[in-house]
Amino acid sequence: MKNKICIIFLMISAISFVAYSQGNSNSKEELWGKISPYFSVPSEFSGQYGNYKSLLKFYNGDTVLTKNDWRKRRNEIYTKWNDMMGKWPNLIQKQKMKILDTEQKEGYTKYRISFKWTPTEETEAYLLVPKLNKKKYPAVVTTFYEPKTAIGEGKPNRDFALQLVKRGFVALSIGTTKASQDRTYSLYYPSIQNAKVQPLSMLAYAAANSWYLLSDLPYVDNKRIGIMGHSFGGKWAMFGSCLFDKFACAVWSDPGVVFDEDKGSLVNYWEPWYLGYYPTPWENVWRKKGNIEGAKGLYPRLLKENHDLHEIMALMAPRPFLVSGGASDQPVRWTALNHVTKINKLLGVENRVAMQNRVLHEPNNYSNSIAYDFFEYFLK
Repeated sequence: MKNKICIIFLMISAISFVAYSQGNSNSKEELWGKISPYFSVPSEFSGQYGNYKSLLKFYNGDTVLTKNDWRKRRNEIYTKWNDMMGKWPNLIQKQKMKILDTEQKEGYTKYRISFKWTPTEETEAYLLVPKLNKKKYPAVVTTFYEPKTAIGEGKPNRDFALQLVKRGFVALSIGTTKASQDRTYSLYYPSIQNAKVQPLSMLAYAAANSWYLLSDLPYVDNKRIGIMGHSFGGKWAMFGSCLFDKFACAVWSDPGVVFDEDKGSLVNYWEPWYLGYYPTPWENVWRKKGNIEGAKGLYPRLLKENHDLHEIMALMAPRPFLVSGGASDQPVRWTALNHVTKINKLLGVENRVAMQNRVLHEPNNYSNSIAYDFFEYFLK
């Protein structure tokens, strides 16, 4: 019986993949029919808020009662976290994109480009542009260890930029190629020996500069730019969209949306390339990867002061986001997401917080199709 169910599931996934790869012409109502179930909290987690501190209380204990109160509370959270993580350098709002290579593909153009994503560092990325036949297009930034995977030159089911350009989105695929090769993974400003900003926050800063690159393109609608990433890229997309409010919406694929040391190497915000930065004793050497024992930097302070990532997620309100949850983010995460939903209720909006779940960490055809439908609905 189990084998039959698996075969049926695989057949449905294959059919869905073919349909989506040929483009999506669904109406808004049809799209909502597909994604709407994931905005509903499972009954066992309805009204459950876990042990997370209320987002509708200021740090001094005062209660948030009005929209104006929330604006003040949001600013309090944003300021507190940026003080703890380190303040960003000035954003690079006037980008000078260099086109290094151009390749015509079926239905779109692939550009290999470079641009300045920190004050001290240029990066190479891929810009995928659909065949232009109208003035303005929605766009999505995709984030990962390197930019090739998202354009279809890496592990399966992570080709987010490729699938999105086939659906009529402009897609910018970015990644930390050199740092991944060096196994330092992230961005360190001004240097890896003396970083002044937690690396995960610097990744968010780079995502913000990527938004400016896209917003300057004459064929991109800067009010319809989203961001998506998986795992490492999911953490990157989450912090990028939450800390930079010009992203219209976001999809985070199994990043670990709260601290959870039981998940080991999957929800490992203590690592020095996320929120546990400390100067290396010598170049590019830290303690053993995946081992929380002896964690340093900001992470132990966050735990001691009872901070958690629901505070970061709160900065998305009222913008919509989808958690494409796998092994890191199972349905129990609703106990954290419910806190963000309460903010949206105060702000008078609904259907802004969604989560779709799978068993494994890896994305699959179905989970990706929901993510693409989400972007279709909110950006197109």
